[in-house]
Amino acid sequence: MRADLSPLIAATSQWLTRAYPASGGALASALCEVQARQAVTVAAWLRYPTVMDAALVGMAGPGGSGRLDWISGTDGRDGEEEGEEAWRSWVDEVVASWAACLLTDPELAALAVAGLDGGDHTTGIPMEFRRLVAPDARDRQAAALLRHPDLLAPVAHLHRDQLLHLLGPGQALIA
Repeated sequence: MRADLSPLIAATSQWLTRAYPASGGALASALCEVQARQAVTVAAWLRYPTVMDAALVGMAGPGGSGRLDWISGTDGRDGEEEGEEAWRSWVDEVVASWAACLLTDPELAALAVAGLDGGDHTTGIPMEFRRLVAPDARDRQAAALLRHPDLLAPVAHLHRDQLLHLLGPGQALIA
């Protein structure tokens, strides 16, 4: 059984950075990717808090990018040849939606990161999500599209209520 969320995190991060690309050269692209990956990692760890949850999504698969492509207005190809889109099957719609929420709301991002403490994914690993929770001016400029609340609204609103319920007062974040 696979208990590793890295394929899901990589694919969902890639989807976000292709749908909402960086503004400017290679450094901006790298900064944008780091911010997307941090948001997706936090969202994935919240969505699949236990090793068992991660193993189950590894077996069943997360669902793919089809609906996200339609909602965001991308065609899902981005210049790819037929058959080179296998990574898209590892995109998780809920994780992408939650990551969009975190990228556009710093307070929600800080609350989400705090909610990870003590979970299966964070045991024994130092956690640092500074580019997500406290982006500097260069981070914001590089990820202007990725952090734009109006542009991400269609994706963020898909599953925002679930995230707010999970992070709400009195809710257990980690099972």
